[in-house]
Amino acid sequence: MAAPAHAQDARAQDRSSDPGAAPAAPETDDFHDRRIAPTGEIVVTATGLEQLDVLAGTTVVEGAELQRNLDGQIGEVLIKVPGVSATGFAPGASRPVLRGFSGERVKVLIDGIGAIDASNTSADHATAIDPLTAERIEVLRGPAVLLYGSQAIGGAVNVIDKRIPLRRLNEPFHLDALAGVDTASDLREGGASLDVPLGERFVVHVDGAYRKTGDLEIPGYVVVPELRADLLADAAEEEEEGHLEEAEELREAANHRGTLPGSATETWSANAGFAFFEGDSNLGASFGIYDTTYGVPLRPGTSHHHGEEDHDDDHDHEHDDDHDDHEDHEGEEEHGHEDVTIALRQYRADLRGRLALGDGFLAALNTRVGFSDYTHTEFEGDEVGTVFEVKGIEARAELEQNRRGNWGGSTGIQYYYRDFDAYGAEAYVPKNHTDQVAVFTLQEIDFDPFQVELAARYEATDVESQVAGFDRSFDTFSGALGLIYETAGGLRFGVTGSRAERAPSAEELLSDGPHIATQAYEIGDRDLEVEGAWGLEAFVRGALGDGTVSLAVYRNWFDDYIYLAETGEEEDELPVFQYLQGDARYFGVEGQVTYPLYQADGFTLMADLRGDYVRAELDDGTPLPRIPPLRLLGALEAQTGPVDARVEVQWFDGQDRVAPFESATDAFTFVNASIAWKPLRGNDNVTVLLQANNLFDAEGRRHASFTKDFVPLAGRNFKIGLRTSF
Repeated sequence: MAAPAHAQDARAQDRSSDPGAAPAAPETDDFHDRRIAPTGEIVVTATGLEQLDVLAGTTVVEGAELQRNLDGQIGEVLIKVPGVSATGFAPGASRPVLRGFSGERVKVLIDGIGAIDASNTSADHATAIDPLTAERIEVLRGPAVLLYGSQAIGGAVNVIDKRIPLRRLNEPFHLDALAGVDTASDLREGGASLDVPLGERFVVHVDGAYRKTGDLEIPGYVVVPELRADLLADAAEEEEEGHLEEAEELREAANHRGTLPGSATETWSANAGFAFFEGDSNLGASFGIYDTTYGVPLRPGTSHHHGEEDHDDDHDHEHDDDHDDHEDHEGEEEHGHEDVTIALRQYRADLRGRLALGDGFLAALNTRVGFSDYTHTEFEGDEVGTVFEVKGIEARAELEQNRRGNWGGSTGIQYYYRDFDAYGAEAYVPKNHTDQVAVFTLQEIDFDPFQVELAARYEATDVESQVAGFDRSFDTFSGALGLIYETAGGLRFGVTGSRAERAPSAEELLSDGPHIATQAYEIGDRDLEVEGAWGLEAFVRGALGDGTVSLAVYRNWFDDYIYLAETGEEEDELPVFQYLQGDARYFGVEGQVTYPLYQADGFTLMADLRGDYVRAELDDGTPLPRIPPLRLLGALEAQTGPVDARVEVQWFDGQDRVAPFESATDAFTFVNASIAWKPLRGNDNVTVLLQANNLFDAEGRRHASFTKDFVPLAGRNFKIGLRTSF
């Protein structure tokens, strides 16, 4: 079925438990890139567990679903998954929002290792991951993140690609390719990956992708009615004062419609890797480049003044030549009308290994290492504004246990180091580095028909900035306990309790300055304490007759919750946002039901219903900012083999439970349709996809976005895509 597949009961003997090893019994469908156990159940990536229920709410997106929702930013790819929204800052920068959590509370991973970029620093920073090269994407919510980092209380997104080959090849080569064009953004995209065996033990991999878009076509005005009224009022005032040119610019901004200025993007990526297989062991490495340039739409009618203080007086940097051109630019008074673009490049190296340890207590040692050299430059017009640099390494080693009767699991250690630097007129975060060491364990005991699952994680984090005279260390402890009952029909009921703690990030602690891309003056708090949360989640999922169901209800109680709030003040003619701390609570419901309404020879009519709701507030009842509203999706999909047709309706409720100084958003509905055609008889590995999204050209704005008042979603969009594998 072409829908996100939820992790089901997949017995250890039916699968490989490590992403680096090929499945033993499950068969593989090349086009859908899907690991299928003999029962038809999808297997997710995790070590040492048989049932995987501590990963409550895990969703796998791949194959036709991945192709249908493919986008340049990972947040947009996952927007239809229950419980997942996106920051939607701009077409070139959109990070996942899980259960209303974003930023530091959502960890974005590449095959279990962090992206090691600056996307957590600010909403305008793109994630350095190219979805065009993804094989599948796993969305892990709740206690699942104890495998990867307890600081991401909201969850994790794990992108599995093939830059380090996942399995041996029994064919001369394997080629995957895709291409697409659309009308709303003048999209042109294409990507390909090639795997070639060298003898029986080596596999070499190369891939590349390119994506380019123009300014986004939108329905109606760029700005919301309230902002449009303010712009027109300001224009009248400027005209009365004799400032005719300024008045005309304000009217132009208020009346602009049809396209979103400054939203074009251009992205390319290239990767090469290899893997060596010996029995149940393997070792592989890869190197890749991710490069993107994208526009940052500015709030119409705003201007920005730089202060006269030289932010680099105490900063001796090796990039003085790049900075010279900006000296004169910094002396200018006003730059509000300059276009802002971001150019981002990441060089990344990865290592993955699995050492089989035999039939004793331990089954294998699994290792992952990732290194990143990342540079991100914000341009104001043609001039360099601010440069962000991140150099970092993340490594993990995990000992996987052989199953002993009813007991299995894994235990590991993880290390993370990030060196962050920013320089230029608006380097609002001082140079700093973060060191983190963690140990974790995940265990499962089966008392058929009950299972008990336990997880624990300890992290020691140090944040230091010599230029700011700052050095603090944090110790955090997190744990989860789950109890699951399985019926004879395969329906699973469970409840999970958890305690998660998160150390404040360098950005939350040390920010202090203007940020032109977000048009905000951001202020951190050096005295922030460890954030903690108690969590309780109940879920049911599994087979429902011929269909499937997945439903979760959860509640989180936070102490010392860290959030970025608008204060209502201005600094340097920018609104001031400050990191604050207080007790908070989250409540949410999310679910999906798929069911065949009609089945006959060669024809199935599937119903797909999805929805989610989050309510988040401080203990005094004040709503937290940028919380997604109630969302519902209903779809009918006719599956005939060579042709699958799908029609879906997405409804987004309005959000009027808003934080102080935050604007509300209106409800809207999108209607989408698609036809997937397999033109080659007897060959399912070539698919042509025809799509029509937002058929009625409705205006929509994403409440989780900082820029919702002047960055609407795309209007009516027709897209043609081709995907093949051979």
